[in-house]
Amino acid sequence: MTLRPVPAWREKRYGNHMSFDQFGLPAALLRAVQEIGYTVPTPIQVAAIPAVHDGRDLLAAAQTGTGKTAAFALPLLQRLDEEQPHPRGPRAPRLLVLVPTRELAAQVGESFEDFGRHLRQRTLLIFGGVSPRPQIDALRQGVDIVVATPGRLLDHINERAIDVSAVRYLVLDEADRMLDMGFIRDIRRVLATLPPQRQNLLFSATFSDEIRTLAKGLLHDPLTVEVAPRNAPAELVEHRVHLVEQGDKRAVLSHLLREGATPQTLVFTRTKHGANRLAEQLERDGINCAAIHGNKSQSARTRALADFKDYKVQVLVATDIAARGLDISELPQVVNYELPHVPEDYVHRIGRTGRAGCTGQALSLVSSDERDRLRAIERVLGRKISVLPLDRSGIKFEREQPQHAQRPQHAPRPQQSYHPRQHRPSRPSGGQRRWSGGRG
Repeated sequence: MTLRPVPAWREKRYGNHMSFDQFGLPAALLRAVQEIGYTVPTPIQVAAIPAVHDGRDLLAAAQTGTGKTAAFALPLLQRLDEEQPHPRGPRAPRLLVLVPTRELAAQVGESFEDFGRHLRQRTLLIFGGVSPRPQIDALRQGVDIVVATPGRLLDHINERAIDVSAVRYLVLDEADRMLDMGFIRDIRRVLATLPPQRQNLLFSATFSDEIRTLAKGLLHDPLTVEVAPRNAPAELVEHRVHLVEQGDKRAVLSHLLREGATPQTLVFTRTKHGANRLAEQLERDGINCAAIHGNKSQSARTRALADFKDYKVQVLVATDIAARGLDISELPQVVNYELPHVPEDYVHRIGRTGRAGCTGQALSLVSSDERDRLRAIERVLGRKISVLPLDRSGIKFEREQPQHAQRPQHAPRPQQSYHPRQHRPSRPSGGQRRWSGGRG
């Protein structure tokens, strides 16, 4: 793939800090970046965005949490937008992102959705463990971007359910994990089906011999980028854990917030829906609370953050992607209402407290199904986190009844026929289509 001429904006030198508008990104992407809350690009973004936009192959050593998803999502969305657009209707994917797990697929897919919210690109998640039918139906209707795990993608290729002949951009994300999980044969089989003329990006936490061998056969004259891991955990942060079952978390959190009387607390949830729901429940408990996430308008996010900084709001509930651009000085406490899927994200969350010589607290409410995530976080920290007993006196537990228990026992659940256009779950399941703004 030929390199493009160096744009004039890259000829100009800047100081120690850049901003995203200095990358030459189109207005639609800059608007999304601002709404998400990104301000200063990370080192991997500074190095990768111009190179990817220029068409270079890339070999990058970057851990999760360094901003690597934006480092490839932003310039690739720009390139897709600059190309001759597909006609309305079915179209074959032009960008393929291979990831090791369904959790990472959902995370990368959400990033493409958030960054591309003002573009007309269609994104589809493909992974195993779920019915392939919704994925096949979405492929027939046409997509631009596919984020997939190797095994299920290879199944679709073998069944000729997906046309990969138009793929012009390939990303291997967390390639070292894919090799550790034994995906190398599936990866090579997928690569053998792709057009030879394409741009290739490989991201890995380390440059092992296996990764270098894979890169040598995949990349053409690549730019090599190595960035340091995200900031180490704040030394002045006290880590604590309470073991709490999922159904009791809201009552426990509400009690701790009232009893602790901390003027500011940042609470993390994993999903946008979960952030909204928790904020509403805490408000009903008499706690002044606000939520910020990617579905909130920029004005609503700005207002909520301003109220939190001015102590008009005691608790701010946020998702990881919405909190990335937050700058709150002297924040005393961060609460992990739910542990993140990726352990490095814990470090990013608690980095909001314990700054500028001030002490801070990081409290995590850990349910039984999150024990493995807690151990993974401890490995990243290099230390054990103290599990403290919970004084349950004074806590009013009101377990929520499951939805099926709220229906009258004599009322049978109505049968509904399935139609792919009517199947719109609020969160990704089974690789349903993810829209980055508009139906294209």
